[in-house]
Amino acid sequence: MRIVVSGGGTGGHIYPALALIREIKKENESAQFLYIGTEKGLESGLVTRENIPFKSIHITGFKRKLSFENVKTVLRFLKGVNDSKRMLKEFKADVVIGTGGYVCGPVVYAAAKLGIPTIIHEQNSVPGLTNKFLSRYVDRIAVCFEEAKNFFPSEKVILTGNPRASEVLGQDGIQGRLTAGLKIGVPTVLIVGGSRGAKPINSAVLKSLSELGGKPYQVLYVTGDVHYQEVQKEVNLIGNPDNVVIKPFVHNMPEVLAGIDLTVARAGATTLAELTSLGIPSILIPSPYVTNNHQEKNARALSDHGAALLLPEKELTGKKLVEQIDSILMNENLLIDMKQKAQKLGIQDAASRLYKLMEELVKKKQK
Repeated sequence: MRIVVSGGGTGGHIYPALALIREIKKENESAQFLYIGTEKGLESGLVTRENIPFKSIHITGFKRKLSFENVKTVLRFLKGVNDSKRMLKEFKADVVIGTGGYVCGPVVYAAAKLGIPTIIHEQNSVPGLTNKFLSRYVDRIAVCFEEAKNFFPSEKVILTGNPRASEVLGQDGIQGRLTAGLKIGVPTVLIVGGSRGAKPINSAVLKSLSELGGKPYQVLYVTGDVHYQEVQKEVNLIGNPDNVVIKPFVHNMPEVLAGIDLTVARAGATTLAELTSLGIPSILIPSPYVTNNHQEKNARALSDHGAALLLPEKELTGKKLVEQIDSILMNENLLIDMKQKAQKLGIQDAASRLYKLMEELVKKKQK
């Protein structure tokens, strides 16, 4: 099978795509891939690093306000469609999947117009503009949250989950703890604000650092590369408790997650897929700076089912953060209950589901 994958802009669109490719390769060694993204996007570096064939088109997103720049975007879209058609024909694509970001627009649209089977994968509970547009043309729409189904034509939607969830399974949690400098056999909370970190979360942790030092659990606190030096200056003044390990970034996050009891994090779709797959309870602090406030809606998909506590950023304080961590980690019955509810929401075979969906569409086309 010859599969074209397109997704870009943020890691939330790219990492599920890469996870899908890796998982399909395990099931079908003869599968061939082409990734179409943008040259300046994050995807160009991440995809080529994986030795996946990569081609680019030039495309930009629409401005939400009336702007002459949108006229240029339309022209870029039309050129992107023509360029994509040429690439798809040259590659002889059997199926095309878009995992989000504006680059998917011309690629998936071009495939639909060529009669190539198409799928879009929506990671969030509230879809973005590109997937809303493409939903009219594609054959199937794969979603990760039940809540997302309401935004799309019901006859096209299927719940598959996020392929990233498959990658965190089977990791060695003990090894993960050791590599992170954590102790074995001690309840552990991971506090992380995303790959770049989150200043409000860092501020709350710093204000509660002394209090956290007196707790019977340990903390892995990931500041984000951008904030690490600034945080360290504050820590040098306050003191670094023995039970708090501070790192700028964690490169082996799937392995580390396998050894974690509770996570404090933003509510990005990939993060939630990983947490539910492993059955890790969470305290979710959604970013209020994202389109359509989708992170809060993602978080509610867990908190409404008892798998997480929702802590809005505007209510975040050091005191409130410690209170919520204590309420879970120091209550064994609640911790177990939240673990079970988180795992119940997880979909661990997302990549296999998507691959089967591809096979079905290709066979249907061949008949």
